[in-house]
Amino acid sequence: MPRKGMRSIFFSSSKTSSSRAPSPIRSTPSTPLHNFSESVMEQKFENARSIIMAWDPDSNSYAKVTSIFHENRKEAREFLKCVKDLQKTMQFFVSENSSSDKLVHAQRLMQIAMKRLEKEFYQILSANRDHLDPELVSSRSSRASTRSSTSDYEDDLGSEDELQIANDSISEVEEASTLAMADLKSIADCMISLGYGKECVKIYKTIRKSIVDESLYHLGVERLSSSQIHKMDWEVLELKIKNWLNAVKVSMKVLFSGERILCDHVFSASESITESCFSDISKEGAINLFGFPELVAKGKKTPEKMFRILDLYQAISNHWPEIESIFSFESTSTVRSQALSSLVRLGNSVRTMLSDFELAIQKESSKSLVPGGGIHPLTRYVMNYLSFLADHSGILPDIIADWQMPVQSPLPESYFESPNSDENPSSEISVRFAWLILVLLCKIDVKAEHYKDVSLSYLFLANNLQYVIAKVRTSNLQYLLGEDWISKHEAKVKQYAANYERMGWSKVFSSLPENPTAIISPEAVKECFKKFNLAFEQVYRKQTSWIVTDAKLRDEIKVSIAKKIGPAYREFYEKYWVTVKDDKNVESLVKFAPDDMGNYLSDLFYGTDSSGSTSSSSSSSRSRSRWSRR
Repeated sequence: MPRKGMRSIFFSSSKTSSSRAPSPIRSTPSTPLHNFSESVMEQKFENARSIIMAWDPDSNSYAKVTSIFHENRKEAREFLKCVKDLQKTMQFFVSENSSSDKLVHAQRLMQIAMKRLEKEFYQILSANRDHLDPELVSSRSSRASTRSSTSDYEDDLGSEDELQIANDSISEVEEASTLAMADLKSIADCMISLGYGKECVKIYKTIRKSIVDESLYHLGVERLSSSQIHKMDWEVLELKIKNWLNAVKVSMKVLFSGERILCDHVFSASESITESCFSDISKEGAINLFGFPELVAKGKKTPEKMFRILDLYQAISNHWPEIESIFSFESTSTVRSQALSSLVRLGNSVRTMLSDFELAIQKESSKSLVPGGGIHPLTRYVMNYLSFLADHSGILPDIIADWQMPVQSPLPESYFESPNSDENPSSEISVRFAWLILVLLCKIDVKAEHYKDVSLSYLFLANNLQYVIAKVRTSNLQYLLGEDWISKHEAKVKQYAANYERMGWSKVFSSLPENPTAIISPEAVKECFKKFNLAFEQVYRKQTSWIVTDAKLRDEIKVSIAKKIGPAYREFYEKYWVTVKDDKNVESLVKFAPDDMGNYLSDLFYGTDSSGSTSSSSSSSRSRSRWSRR
């Protein structure tokens, strides 16, 4: 142990290393007051010598292998008190004769005492690694505030009554943690006040840093380079991201917060020492921890990485108040800077991927047609992507706050703007989502033109827009886009369905006379039945392979068609059946009874398999008699 200067010991306060102790009362030698003071100091010196030498590890084999704080807490308090008294006697001796033998002897005793306390400090830290676990420390802090840094260090050990009260309210493990923290603070306060803070600080940093590093290792925090991240398969990197998300949660809620609480408590006598200790213990590990997201953000940007990038961004964003609080020292500002740098990089990465996503929609150029006018794979992919993206709508506004919309839009703003955008705090992200859906719908409009049958192209548009609406309604997109947006697009679906009916069933509708009960000739009746048979068979044969994926929309279209065909055909059939029933070719002349209409319509919009048979159980309806008569 380095030999301390006499002045640093004589005139340092028992409270803090920076404050001065009051000067001892001066009296003329040989006066009664002086003789009394000298007698008191002599007694204090002898008491101190007796206790300190009893615990000198170099002169007592028992003292070498045991701990005063572990064996006898009452004597530990007495030891700290006698060190304080020894300091006072040294101040008295130096005022009397700065070169006296007593002063030299007292200084040697002080060094023995400091060596003993250094040993005790090390033993407490080493023996209580589990009891000083950051999780225990952080949970303890939520129930009891740390003791005042101005209390005398011997008082920090606590009275027996206080300890009994503590025992009644906390578990055995928590009690051990509380006692260890109090003992460490007592020793640190004492050594710092006497100018020996460097010794306990060195021990504290060595032991506690090993605990932090070991904890981060067990949490899966690795030191990786940018090239290592770049070479990883996505599946491997995704696992590391999941590990990191757990690690940052535990680190901020438990590890670093616990270390900060412990450090603040043990070294409450000196803010500069607290900062130095916590910085040296935590800074390296924290910088490595918060550097990982930045390395991920620098890697290749593909759509599947978007959601993990957002998870990383949200984790840092959520823990930002704790980052600022725990790493508030100037010496740990590099930790805050690293976390902020990662946040910025992640945000830039998200914006880039969103731009690439929009561009990929616009550039999608496949001309393959979806059989039966069903849902296009692009529609499924984009809407699934956007619905997952909407789950992060809480942080997306921060990321895209300054992201400008395209200058030119082919459609009016009312088509894609979110309602009440001025009142909606998330209006920017709402408009962005509406814009991306608009880009998709424009692309679907182009793909609809590839169908040769115009009615099928409208069914394709209705199917895809209905799928978009369903995805909006069943995800957080509904809160971003609003009911007004949904209502407008539902009206658009009805318009597409109406256009499909008009274009797809016009020949069937026009095959019957405008007035089904009007008087017409028998030949005209036969011609009407023939035209209806031909038109219905053609439409039915063609449209059994068409599909409407949404059950509600499918039923609505069927009901609408049935209402337009059923009553008119029934009226015509009932009036003119008697006209043709005796015809020898009646079965080829009248192929459908009114009751058959519902059966045939029920077969529509389920699509067909590769063999051409219907994929719906409704095919059983065609097994019923097609030629049933009244």
